[in-house]
Amino acid sequence: MNQASAGHLLRLIRNGQATTRGELQRITGLSRSTVGHRLDQLFRAGWIREAAGDPVDAPTGGRPSLRLEFDASHAVVLCADLETRHARAAVLDLGGTMLAEHSGALLINQGPDEVLDRLAQWFALLLEKTGLGAGAVCGIGLSVPGPVDRASGRVLQPPLMPGWDRYPVPERMRQAFAAHAGGVARHVPVLVENDANLMAYAEQRRGFPDCAAFLLIKVSTGIGAGVVVDGDMYRGIDGAAGDIGHIRLSDHPHALCRCGSYGCLAAVASGRALAEQLTAAGVPTASGSGVRDQLAIGQPDAVRLARDAGRLVGGVLATVVTLLNPGVLMIAGDLTGPPFLTGVRELLYQRAMPRTTAYLQVVTSRLGDRAGLAGAAAMVVESLYAPDHADTRLAAATAH
Repeated sequence: MNQASAGHLLRLIRNGQATTRGELQRITGLSRSTVGHRLDQLFRAGWIREAAGDPVDAPTGGRPSLRLEFDASHAVVLCADLETRHARAAVLDLGGTMLAEHSGALLINQGPDEVLDRLAQWFALLLEKTGLGAGAVCGIGLSVPGPVDRASGRVLQPPLMPGWDRYPVPERMRQAFAAHAGGVARHVPVLVENDANLMAYAEQRRGFPDCAAFLLIKVSTGIGAGVVVDGDMYRGIDGAAGDIGHIRLSDHPHALCRCGSYGCLAAVASGRALAEQLTAAGVPTASGSGVRDQLAIGQPDAVRLARDAGRLVGGVLATVVTLLNPGVLMIAGDLTGPPFLTGVRELLYQRAMPRTTAYLQVVTSRLGDRAGLAGAAAMVVESLYAPDHADTRLAAATAH
């Protein structure tokens, strides 16, 4: 390795490439003393620990080497998954284990100030529940239903989030958390990402780690896609990748979308669209979650509309699948279920070239409602403990 700083050694330990001092020396080419010095940095930070090695690792009968491992309990991550009418918040350790969780009604159209302040209150209560202080928090991850500029963490022109366009979400979240949890939280990193991206990231990591091209479609209030290629989220140049809900359908020219255009896929096949169609048919339904409730009891109009919506989405996905050639297509969100999935499969396999679907797995969400939280936590951990970022944090800790 050209680079073998403490942060790079940590990456080798975390991904299982090297779990002993000897393996670190062999892979990096560093001397024993240099490896020891850099490991000391990680030990002092509390990021790694040593555990007894497996006897099978010492076939000659000698004492097995101590195994190095990432200590997932040395800090926690706060995460929130924002939907249009509801939110979830949680405290997770660095391995993704959920330590405490809260969910409740939260209207995203109330604007960023009120929503982020409420989240900060939830975070403070969750930390109190786990017996942890704000000093244990290494980062905050937010999942939002709109496009996000990765560099700034700001939401860009989100149709479902009035008042949020280019709002400084990370800065305001830090301020609100510090106000409710103490000034020590004022410098906590805050990362923001699109909900479908984070769901895809979590589902791919947990259930399909060997899939090099993974596609998730979330159909709830709106319709969005998350793409993971070679283990990383694909965002496009400014975070707008995957916004398939605003692909125009030529045979629905009069359907007005929340974005202000006509004929968008989301205007006719999203949870919001189906709720409006059910209400017009005499089945009062307020939202995508309401459609999910109607599907759960087998309401005939809901079943019919969900299958029709699945066909519309499947027609669009035939093009998306041809372009991306994914190994897994996962359907998630309020409309997930047999009627919608049947419609998707029908049009997808009818219109896509057989070669592009020959090895395609079409599945439903494995993590369910917790996918966004799991993805947000993984995003924070992977960012904060990446080699360069880890080295910067270690240097700052040494300076203090």
